[in-house]
Amino acid sequence: MLRSDRRIQLIAACLSAVAGYVDAIGFLYLGGFFVSFMTGNSTRAGVGIAEGAQSALIAAGLVSVFVVGVVAGSTARSLAGKAPHTAVVALTCLLLIAAAVLGMVGLPIAAVVAMTLAMGAENTIFEKDGEVRIGLTYMTGTLVKLGQRIAAMLRGEKEVQWAPYLFHWLAMVGGAALGAFSYTRVGFISLLGAGLAMGCLIPAIRRAEP
Repeated sequence: MLRSDRRIQLIAACLSAVAGYVDAIGFLYLGGFFVSFMTGNSTRAGVGIAEGAQSALIAAGLVSVFVVGVVAGSTARSLAGKAPHTAVVALTCLLLIAAAVLGMVGLPIAAVVAMTLAMGAENTIFEKDGEVRIGLTYMTGTLVKLGQRIAAMLRGEKEVQWAPYLFHWLAMVGGAALGAFSYTRVGFISLLGAGLAMGCLIPAIRRAEP
């Protein structure tokens, strides 16, 4: 992350806030499953297998849909020419709006599928040479780097930049809190907020294209 300029760091934090927002909505509707945090779903799948529970199928299904979303995002990047980041943000925006509409018309499972596809696609926004430069829907790596930078600071190293990692994590937590607050009051219509936020980021990400 520190190799990215501050504009990209801010955009990444906003994208993570949207991911937290959407994941909180999915978590509340699904009763403990995730639409962006696939490590949690993978653990749920393993526990479900051990217990012979239906939860294993739900978790595995979400993981599969997420992977399809990643494929869709990567494909959009490859077809977008000089604006690969913008293409993926636009795709994510459309999927989130579709999820909101599907939820509002009484098709919650289809809405969850669209949400999960969107989160898979979002993870390819900062892809480069087949590798993800900035994780947007998962925070484990960000927290590890935060801890490493704090350790370096405690060792007396100078100019240690730990704040960007903390800010990135706080953005996701804040987004999750807002998503949970919104969903408990207006239901799936709250996803329109996520779609609108992604749409508002399109001009910013377009200007940041290399």
